[in-house]
Parts: sequence; C-alpha cells; structure tokens
Amino acid sequence: MLLGRIIGTVVATRKEPELSGLRMMLVRELDASFAATGKIIVAVDAVGAGQGEVVLYASGSSARQTQVTQNRPVDHVIMAVVDTVTSDGEVRYDKQQDG
Repeated sequence: MLLGRIIGTVVATRKEPELSGLRMMLVRELDASFAATGKIIVAVDAVGAGQGEVVLYASGSSARQTQVTQNRPVDHVIMAVVDTVTSDGEVRYDKQQDG
C-alpha cells in the first residue's frame, strides 16, 4: 500500500465497458513525511474518497482485489481514506487537523 493525496478527477466518456461505473481519481504519491514525491497516478476509487484527502492505494495485481475492481483492467485502486498516522509515538498526520 502507498500513501497519496487526491488532487483531481478523471472523466472518460469513451472507455472499455469493464470500466463503466468506476470513479477515477488523480492521486499524487506522498512519502513518509507527507511530502509529494512528484509521481501522479490515476486510481479507481473504491471507497468514496474526496478532493484533498490522504488515501491508501494499491497498485498492480493487488489493485484488482477489491469488490469494486475485481477482474477489471485497473492498475491502481484507492482502498482507504486515512484518518491518522503515527510514527515513533508522534502524530504525523491527523485528518481533523491537517485535512
């Protein structure tokens, strides 16, 4: 799993039928200090994430393991909206304060 922040949406009116009904989001990858790495991916949203939220996403064959994406041609899936992250006893991210 990887950390990322939702920075936008992708709309495609013409697409493979297996992608119909899936919400696609632009996600900027974050490092352990929550700084943007510069990498941006398109991920299918399986959990209803919103603009600016920090999320966990999976890539590769793991992206096809959710109920929403099972057996569909996707490489990235958003599978959790992050509420808090702690490391070494310190809060590194808190959605209520930072989001």
